[in-house]
Amino acid sequence: MHSVVERAAEPKGPVPADAPDPALSSELDQARRRLEGAPAIDVLHWTFERFGRDVVLTSSFQDCVLVDLAVQVDPGVRVVFLDTGYHFPETLAYMRHVEQRYGLDLEVVVPDIPLDDRPCGTPGCCDARKVAPLDAVLAGTRAWLTGVKRVDTPERSAAAVLAWDGKKRVVKVNPIVSWAEDDVEAYVVERDLPRHPLNAVGYVSIGCAPTTRPVAAGEDPRAGRWPGSGKTECGLHL
Repeated sequence: MHSVVERAAEPKGPVPADAPDPALSSELDQARRRLEGAPAIDVLHWTFERFGRDVVLTSSFQDCVLVDLAVQVDPGVRVVFLDTGYHFPETLAYMRHVEQRYGLDLEVVVPDIPLDDRPCGTPGCCDARKVAPLDAVLAGTRAWLTGVKRVDTPERSAAAVLAWDGKKRVVKVNPIVSWAEDDVEAYVVERDLPRHPLNAVGYVSIGCAPTTRPVAAGEDPRAGRWPGSGKTECGLHL
């Protein structure tokens, strides 16, 4: 059963075009306060009870933690992988292994541009190969499940467990937002989850092959992404 939503106050002044309707905004505020610090499973239960089948989970398949959590609540959750055309072969193999392990409803989305148009690492690549395809996937969808964590990057340090994404006009749900890297590792061990093959040779945060390197012991896990460029985000979560 859904909780009763309090009557939203009348907005003062013009409402931004990218804002949710007042009733949804009030509901999200209440749910956010209740779910902040709650177990990830509780966040996922709320999400599927609230939005039913109208939920998309995106995964880069650097691990399968969020997938493992989500299928415990909804084994048929729609999972989307954004295939830029530049992923490591090991990532694609790992994705298929996880798909078979869980019997996933997996959708592999490819950009509508050739490989030599804005190739990996050039300006506009992430927008064309990740952001635009995701926007198309989320169009008309009501909830988006992500593996964002506050420890990932400075830009994510204030991320909420759930929020309205005005750019994508979707409720963004981050069930493991408060987890540290040690929490991820503990969950992988506890659940005996398969690991990405490149973990064994120093790759931790794994994106496209041309712009990802292994990291040294004690180095920030995200240091291997876009090394030497000063870039920390692809744009999906900005």
